[in-house]
Amino acid sequence: MIVSDLFRYPDYWLHGAERLLHPAVAGAEVGFRQMPSRSDSGTARGWIAACTIAWFAWGAPSVVHATPVFDTVIEHGRVVDGTGTPWFQADVGIRAGRIAAIGSLAHLPARQRIEARGLVVAPGFIDMLGQSELTLLVNPHVPSKLYQGITTEITGEGDSVAPLDERVRATYGERLSRYGIRPDWRRFADYFARLERQGIAINFASYVGATRLREIVVGLADRAATDAELARMRALLRQAMEDGAMGLSSALEYPPAPYASTEELIALAREAARFGGIYATHMRSYEEDIMQALDETFRIAREAQIPVEIWHLEVAGPTMWGRMPEVIAKIEAARAAGLDIMSDLHAYTAWGNEMSAFVPPWAHDGGTTKLIERLNDPATRARIRQEMETRREGWDNEWLAVAGPADILVSSVGHAELRSLQGQSIEAIARARGREPIETLLDILVEDGALAHVAAFGMQERDVVVALRAPWVAICNDSAGTSPQGTLGLEHPHPRAYGTFPRILRRYVRESHELSLEEAIRKFSALPAARMHLADRGVLKAGLAADVVVFDEHEIADRATYAEPNQLSVGMRYVFVNGVPVIADGRETLLLPGRVLRGPGYRPGTARRNPAAGGAAATD
Repeated sequence: MIVSDLFRYPDYWLHGAERLLHPAVAGAEVGFRQMPSRSDSGTARGWIAACTIAWFAWGAPSVVHATPVFDTVIEHGRVVDGTGTPWFQADVGIRAGRIAAIGSLAHLPARQRIEARGLVVAPGFIDMLGQSELTLLVNPHVPSKLYQGITTEITGEGDSVAPLDERVRATYGERLSRYGIRPDWRRFADYFARLERQGIAINFASYVGATRLREIVVGLADRAATDAELARMRALLRQAMEDGAMGLSSALEYPPAPYASTEELIALAREAARFGGIYATHMRSYEEDIMQALDETFRIAREAQIPVEIWHLEVAGPTMWGRMPEVIAKIEAARAAGLDIMSDLHAYTAWGNEMSAFVPPWAHDGGTTKLIERLNDPATRARIRQEMETRREGWDNEWLAVAGPADILVSSVGHAELRSLQGQSIEAIARARGREPIETLLDILVEDGALAHVAAFGMQERDVVVALRAPWVAICNDSAGTSPQGTLGLEHPHPRAYGTFPRILRRYVRESHELSLEEAIRKFSALPAARMHLADRGVLKAGLAADVVVFDEHEIADRATYAEPNQLSVGMRYVFVNGVPVIADGRETLLLPGRVLRGPGYRPGTARRNPAAGGAAATD
């Protein structure tokens, strides 16, 4: 084979070039392995490939050929490859959606070359809890994610986007109608197909939520599932795993999830484990009962024999401040005992969730309609208020977890006539209305149909830092992808929606030096990719998917604030998703190269009976 023939078949000779071109061997002489035998033709091609790339890369005479070797070469960047090893200077070559080579590529032809001298080149960031399943149907570009460098989102916290039945559609309806979404899917196969027809800018994966399974089979009542109901929930879970769900999730703070026993969760987690899935959880408590919540999580991991991701690790409420080292030590002990437990966080001192979470779980029995009825009944409302003002075991009392109503901000509402409340504290709204703060919060729940969300300042900075430094803690945005323009721009989200990843790079890498740049990038990329079993991305390495970010480490920063959250982060020069630029020279390209990433249990083309209705499901 002559050199020109090698150019005709670049996919052959680019394969296996990493060892010679990767600057991990910088400072050492490049050695050529013994030429393989003729019978080992595959190895021979790899040997020829490596030699040929090395020959060109180190100054061999240039060869003119009509077909470029690379679609894109990012030149002279400071490569932080995601593994945690120190940065090195190199070129990164991209071809056909994958990283084709890393090294000195100046003499190889490319369709475009990007000068990255002085800039960081890193793997795309993976958001471990993204919440964009609906907003991607409104704006598939989700610029709030792209300008952070997020190229992959994992989502599905408890009430996952699928499966759906008619009853859930009815309760889900108001949330969907505010975005103008028509829910034309029943199972994950249908929803994923809709995303793929429409196109998305980022990669997307989802868990199936235990809450959603319970809503379909048991309903919204505060009671245990029967054996028959649990069997139906497991069947729905199997179908979701075969459709491509990543595993099982729970959000045990939000009804009807608290009504599920540990045994119910173990039974479902065992089913997910059969398909290679993960169990991800918003635990029952992050306040005074957090140690018991961790014990429950460890029991599920042990008895279901399943890896566990603890979402948004935090210790909340003044009585818990300073206790994050105890939490970390407890998780470390579980890991030392052989339990595969990892976690993530968003690194803000204010959490964000539904305003209705301030109300005790029993008041949600039967769903939102029943909750509003109870809030409108004077005697029941008085009981709700009394429990909110009293510390007791069994639920996270968020009213007592903040210093006062000034620390509770209304971040978004469901009804347009209440948008003037967005960004205001409960204390300020109460003062304007001439009402007590606690009554004001309950009034807003009634007025907005329990759709409002809040940001609540109930955490301590030092606890955030302790958790952030744990080597098994990755990063989550815990907010839906959004945009400053259009329908989504009318909302007032938690600033983490726009700023989580750049804020960590600004605050904890550049300013306080709590993390090195390399460790932060590892937490953004290789660590979550390993946790989610995403073997083809998360590291800059030849052959892997070309999810790549290029940014100025001195400029990267969040701009979103609690008062003005709809502001894009700055500093991202280029963002590639599967080799296609979605940010180029700091601007959106409006391309949609994202993919649905399906879990290990995925079985394409399967047709299963509908476990909830007993009917037949269509073949995918």
